Amino acid sequence: MLYNDPKNFRDDMLKGYVAAYPDYVTLVPGGVARATKMPEGKVAVINGGGSGHYPAFCGIVGDGFMDATVVGNVFTSPSTEDVLGVARAVDQGTGIYIVGGNYAGDKMNFNMARDRLRSEGIDCRSFYITDDVASAKPEEREKRRGNVGTFMVFKAAGAAAAAGLGLDELERVTAKANDRTRTVSVGFRGCTLPGEGEPLFHVPKGRMEVGQGIHGEPGVGEDDVRPAAEVAELLVDRVLAEAPDDDSKRIAVILDGLGSTKYEELFVVWGTVRELLEERGYTLVSPLVGEYVTSLDIEGIALAVEFLDDELEGYWLAPCDTASFRRGQGSMARGERRVYARAEEAAESFEAGSDASRGLAGQLVGAFDRVRDAIAAAEDELARIDGVAGDGDHGRGMVKGTEAAASAARRAYDLGAAAGSVLDEAGKAWAAKAGGTSGVLWGAALEAAGSVVGDHADSYDAGTAARAADAAARRMGELGGAHRGDKTMLDALIPFSEELGRQAAAGAGFRDAWSSAASVAREAAEATKDLVPKVGRARPAAERSLGTPDAGAVSMALCMRAALPEE
Repeated sequence: MLYNDPKNFRDDMLKGYVAAYPDYVTLVPGGVARATKMPEGKVAVINGGGSGHYPAFCGIVGDGFMDATVVGNVFTSPSTEDVLGVARAVDQGTGIYIVGGNYAGDKMNFNMARDRLRSEGIDCRSFYITDDVASAKPEEREKRRGNVGTFMVFKAAGAAAAAGLGLDELERVTAKANDRTRTVSVGFRGCTLPGEGEPLFHVPKGRMEVGQGIHGEPGVGEDDVRPAAEVAELLVDRVLAEAPDDDSKRIAVILDGLGSTKYEELFVVWGTVRELLEERGYTLVSPLVGEYVTSLDIEGIALAVEFLDDELEGYWLAPCDTASFRRGQGSMARGERRVYARAEEAAESFEAGSDASRGLAGQLVGAFDRVRDAIAAAEDELARIDGVAGDGDHGRGMVKGTEAAASAARRAYDLGAAAGSVLDEAGKAWAAKAGGTSGVLWGAALEAAGSVVGDHADSYDAGTAARAADAAARRMGELGGAHRGDKTMLDALIPFSEELGRQAAAGAGFRDAWSSAASVAREAAEATKDLVPKVGRARPAAERSLGTPDAGAVSMALCMRAALPEE
């Protein structure tokens, strides 16, 4: 795979993408926006997610589709600040509609940005797509993740907004499109992250994954590799099994190559797919065969179907003009260019704190440096653990988060910040630069801890640390909806917090209390190997994670251990 520095893959990609299509898109803080003005009165429609899915993100910005895209790191949710940057760039006072896949990190960051925008007086709504039938049972559809069918739902939302619908009607149309869209996928070879030498998952020889996700998550099952006609039949059977009761027998269809499957192979499969669908009485409305939602270089095939009614068929066929996908006539390249405002500069000073708080702030700077170095050394192992049942991006996300936090902490300290403000700035930077689920959770946890520590206390001890850790754990649980035993980072942080509290209550000094708590966290993280995940991307492949500890719990314990300086 071609790249310069894996850490800068997203930024380098966006720079080149905008350079390739300057008539369509321009860079804005957090992603890209249409280069031309939107029609007056139009709701701004934004989609977003991690890099690695082109053209579903970036490539469909333009007339009749998305007005902007929030772009995260590879397979990683954009941060809240990224979402805010893009939303503020395209806001024209008529509302903002954010549409994404049903992934924990996306939902947390998009919803936090949505709520911030609402507090600023901007009417903002959000919606999350659940088309992947393999990721949960029909009765638990709200747990399903987004897959290739997201393209169809994006198209409906974009076309409806272009037709002048307001936010209430956009929500109705998007919900209908989502309810009537199904996707099933098969995979033959895993995808490889930039800078990695091995795929996120390996498919045994002679076997194929069934139901893998678009972030490289392994499938929910395996089957023997079959001839193309039998693969086509498997896909068709699965998507039609959940046809709606009011099925009109008119469908939009996408047969997607996901990244590395050759077009010739797709055509072989498509010949049978079309025959099977028509034999079952379906009329195919402008079907698509090619790459519309990819997963880097994964080798596989996905079949997505949208069961149309008259309204949805109109939106599916509505004209659009983007860098990667066009319907109808015309070119937005002839439209009037839009100039976007620059982002605000960060604060250059902080309110003075107490001497004790300034002293602790200096110690925190050193702690963040040590955590950054420890995570960098463990990146490959964290990625390996995360790739067993997840998407393998945890190591990269933690590296970006700890680097950003360490840099922000040092900068804040140099500008006069005391301890609470150092933690707050580190948390904001971690969430902004790492994105994803762990990024937003770590950021919120550090901000919660900072509010306990404060800038003006006369002294700090193990009791203060215990209260800060407890606040961090509670905030993580509230925001992520996870509990102890769900196989997440909380399974290390909660025992750490509890032990810190016990040690403080027993009168232990800060160093002894923290050291004991870090040991407990490490043991608790290792014990997660006996748990199955109940939330997050690993949940659909939960049984595969048995015997492997949770990557988030392992990295949490590592951070707690590294934060304490050696004697």
